[in-house]
Amino acid sequence: MDTGATRAELMRVWEESWTVVFSAIESLKPDDLGRVVTIRGQEHTVLQAINRQVAHYAYHVGQIVLLAKHARGAEWKSLSIPRGMSEQAGRAAELERRKRQE
Repeated sequence: MDTGATRAELMRVWEESWTVVFSAIESLKPDDLGRVVTIRGQEHTVLQAINRQVAHYAYHVGQIVLLAKHARGAEWKSLSIPRGMSEQAGRAAELERRKRQE
């Protein structure tokens, strides 16, 4: 599906949206986290609402990754540890951790 949006336009909207999210979070005071808000008829503390929203974002990011992977096919490059490379990545991370401790 081609929406006609360029990568630059999508990235601009992405960045603007995250700016709104972080501005809202930064405006909160510690006492605000226990306040109760209602989302779709359910009461949540502000902290619960933030956790709910982060989980929602993660779900949608997963959808984006799935669609991107599908669109790229064999050209897809893993965003994290490639399949079958977990053990090697674990050893490399352990070596890095040991270097930092020295």
